[in-house]
Amino acid sequence: MNTSTSQCRYVTVNPDNHHLAIATGPIPEPGPGEVLIKVHSAGLNRADLLQRRGLYPPPEDASPVMGLEVAGTVEAVGANAGKWLPGDKVCALTHGGGYAEYAVAPAGQCLPIPSGFSKGEAAALPEALLTIWHNLFQRAKLQSTEKVLIHGGASGIGTLGIMMCATMGAEVYTTAGTDEKCRALEGRGAKRAINYKTEDFEAVLTEMGLKNRINVILDMIGGDYIQKNINVAAPEGRIVNIAFMNGFKAEVNFAPLLMKRITLTGSTLRAQSFAQKTAMVEEIMTHIFPHLESGEIKPVIDSIYPLEQVEQAHGHMEGGQHMGKIILRM
Repeated sequence: MNTSTSQCRYVTVNPDNHHLAIATGPIPEPGPGEVLIKVHSAGLNRADLLQRRGLYPPPEDASPVMGLEVAGTVEAVGANAGKWLPGDKVCALTHGGGYAEYAVAPAGQCLPIPSGFSKGEAAALPEALLTIWHNLFQRAKLQSTEKVLIHGGASGIGTLGIMMCATMGAEVYTTAGTDEKCRALEGRGAKRAINYKTEDFEAVLTEMGLKNRINVILDMIGGDYIQKNINVAAPEGRIVNIAFMNGFKAEVNFAPLLMKRITLTGSTLRAQSFAQKTAMVEEIMTHIFPHLESGEIKPVIDSIYPLEQVEQAHGHMEGGQHMGKIILRM
């Protein structure tokens, strides 16, 4: 390993007050099927905010350090790490540990950095790419020419999802919290972006003649959106929940579920096996990576914070004013 020190910096959480700090510890070592990445940039995700507060504990075999996606350079490889070699430029979905100068990732969860992408842009890809691909294309089986509604369109997942769906031929609708964000999302492929603070998305879609015509819905909001999603969904519609920011509970009339034969499903990425995530990466490399290489799909970067300002980066995400991904730079 070509490192001048056996130590690296990483982010730690005070369990009493949940404050973040920088600590120093040993550089992790890659095991079989793993690569060690010298991290240049790491992406922030709402799961990090929950983990910080003890509400989303990492799996027992995962790193306790926050951080689910990174970009950098392969420093070392374990046995059976496939095609990856030291010096390769990669972005990766980690099993935790991304808020650090060095992180380990399963070899099957690494992707090459697309041409023309900075490492900061590449760090915005893994979590959103796999989340969108799995939920909209694997689970909901979104087809070209179908209509898709993506809630939380200004998030990292939302912004990339809009571009992915539009590039794959779907007609995209979305929701966001300001008129400025809505217009920006329409510029990135959404046919209509709805300001959820001043408009009711069910009413808007109904006025547009789209009630009962939305084929696929990706929802991270929950709460009263659950009923509204069912109401606007088309016959044979598929609704996928990936979070419930407005609450896990709601009073719902499920009768339309029967009449319209709606599929209601959901998932979290972290709970799935390495084999499942490797399969997602392989499909993304086939269907989406060429559009990343061509520049048709590119993540929206809201801001980049140095590692020492991780507390401020989290505060910015909690404030909800961002659009696209927030990145940590090592």
